[in-house]
Amino acid sequence: MNDHAPVSAEELEPPSRGAARARFGGTPTSFLAARAVVGTAVQTDDGRSEASRESEQHRATSFRRKHFPTASATEWRDWQWQVRNRLARLEALERVLVLTERERRAIEAHRGQLPFAVTPYYASLLDPLDSEQPLRRTVIPDVMESVVVSGEAIDPLAEEAQSPVPGLVHRYPDRVLFLVTAFCSTYCRYCTRSRVVGDLGELQPSPHQWEAALRYIAGHTEIRDVLLSGGDPLTLSDDKLQWLLGRLRAIPHVEIIRLGTKVPAVLPQRITPQLVWMLRRFHPLMMSLHFTHPDELTPEAAKACARLADAGVPLGSQTVLLRGVNDSVDTMRRLMHGLLRLRVRPYYLYQCDPVVGTSQFRTPVQSGLEIIAGLRGHTSGYAVPTYVIDAPGGGGKIPLAPDALVGREGDDVLLRNYEGKVFRYPDTTEGAKP
Repeated sequence: MNDHAPVSAEELEPPSRGAARARFGGTPTSFLAARAVVGTAVQTDDGRSEASRESEQHRATSFRRKHFPTASATEWRDWQWQVRNRLARLEALERVLVLTERERRAIEAHRGQLPFAVTPYYASLLDPLDSEQPLRRTVIPDVMESVVVSGEAIDPLAEEAQSPVPGLVHRYPDRVLFLVTAFCSTYCRYCTRSRVVGDLGELQPSPHQWEAALRYIAGHTEIRDVLLSGGDPLTLSDDKLQWLLGRLRAIPHVEIIRLGTKVPAVLPQRITPQLVWMLRRFHPLMMSLHFTHPDELTPEAAKACARLADAGVPLGSQTVLLRGVNDSVDTMRRLMHGLLRLRVRPYYLYQCDPVVGTSQFRTPVQSGLEIIAGLRGHTSGYAVPTYVIDAPGGGGKIPLAPDALVGREGDDVLLRNYEGKVFRYPDTTEGAKP
């Protein structure tokens, strides 16, 4: 299957509109410029500030001219060019980053599943000198990936055990997870499905496999909610994605379709006018986006989210709690506030799954509780995600929260607020009339 076939000029806009129209020296300015987030100056008609426009142009242009000198600005903005020119080999990565010995050894020793690949766009956000930069840690291999600790598993969430047909996970009564592709434009080093992604992964979807999954969904009338994931479903071509969405919409009992994607963070060029025009035909359709750190909230990401939101697609963020990346109240608050400015509702904060080779990313559960406590009451409720552990063994998502219920005294419930003060709530219906 060729999921990255070129898009014709006629497809670039809705049919009614016709065809579309010195190496590492000094301060890494392209990286510093990437920290500018929309909403900091006078806004233009597309929601971006003048400062953000200048930052976007400076970062992208500087990086492109230095590392992809033959590429035009038009090619840089083409998501298929971005996919074709991913940094997926050691020599390509070394032209962009000063690799540490740990990083280089990890890449040279890499075999099998969970390949490494980074889009040129996302590479432009990485600090070329600092291996501890949060974004860089999430996508560049490290020797710790070869270390396996107690409690880790290849399939910690037992998805294979709850898969009635290949590529489909039926864990909850009324919804299924439909893994439609093994491909991601950029691979996260803490990936829950490292066993299935990439060319050597266990999951290699085909039309035959899709048909089997669709027959299962059609034959189980209790399924009202389908989540497309993978891999990243938005890396499929528009035609293939439209075909899948159309088949699902033809099943009467499927009420909601969701897509889980990191594309707006790592490949925002993919969110084209053509794509959003197609997606809006399949409402109610929602997206769960994967943002990890405030540095991902660039003007390009903001533009992608604005296009989706303007097309009526509700956007929620599912963020993984990662040690040394976003495990502080300040970082998480900046991320959640930035997401809200992009019209993305913070939804879940995930405890990092115990996947083989991810111990360097996992935090104590107490860290997650402290972050939620540091957000609750100190910012708007919309900015506070639900902290969950996806239970190993296939138990599903279990929410965790700081202890707010202190106990009881007589008919009163004792509650602790965000300041640590205790309040009473009269928990009695004595005297109430039906």
